[in-house]
This record gives sequence, structure tokens and C-alpha cells, in this order.
Amino acid sequence: MKRLYPDQPAVGIGIVIVEDQRIVLIKRDNEPARGKWTVPGGLVELGESNEEAVIREAKEETCLDVEKPLLVDVISQVDWDTEGKIRYHYVIVDYLVQVRCGNIAAASDAAELRWVPLEEVESYELTPSFRRFFDKNKEKLVKANSFVKAVS
Repeated sequence: MKRLYPDQPAVGIGIVIVEDQRIVLIKRDNEPARGKWTVPGGLVELGESNEEAVIREAKEETCLDVEKPLLVDVISQVDWDTEGKIRYHYVIVDYLVQVRCGNIAAASDAAELRWVPLEEVESYELTPSFRRFFDKNKEKLVKANSFVKAVS
């Protein structure tokens, strides 16, 4: 499937990792939205479920093993060129995940990865789709936690 000037929308997934009022954001290293901040994610591959894509992309982009993807929201992103043609069209399905194990690190198409306090997220140069997601879901993210605390 071609991403630039597609014949149909592409299905993408976003991976929401939250701990202690902080969220993992990546700085995109590729188009679309190169240099802007968003949650890790990628496209669903042919024959793959959304949940399988979440687990695979989490490993590829953050080096973390995740489980139990929980649907948070669905956001559409359409980018038009100056001639009125659709350059990109994504339907992004965002999932909160639980982290099983791993050491978080930027990989794949992330120029940078960082933990960002939720109260600072809006000061970053965000992708349009993530800005809409964040504005709509701040309250949910404040209550979320991707890391299950060990009970002693």
C-alpha cells in the first residue's frame, strides 16, 4: 500500500505508555510529520490484528514488550496538498498498553524518545492527530498506568 497519495486510508495504531503522570512520546524521523512529537506506532500489516500490530510496533519502536492493549480512541488524519489532493490519509487506533519488560529506547523511525510529563505535552510540537487525541483524552491519561506495581 502506498502511503503518499493513497487510493484508500491506511490503518495505523498508536501505543500509549503512561507512568506517574508521564507519557512516552517519540519525535518522528520520517514523513509525514517529520520532527513532530507523537506516541509510538505504525501501520497494521496485512493479516495482522490491531492488537498484534500494537505489540509488534511497541517492540520495534521502544524496545519494550507490551501486553493487554486497551482501546482508547480512534482518530482520522487527512493531509491535503496545495492542489486539493489527499497526500496522506490515516485512521489511527490508539491503545493503552501494559509493559511486561524491557528497557525503553528509541528505535525504528524515532529520531528521539522521551518521557514527557502530561502537563508539558501541549508545549511540544505535536502531530495534528496526536494533538486531537491528547485534547480529547487528557482525563483518561491522568488515570492511566502502563506499569503494574508489584504487590509485596
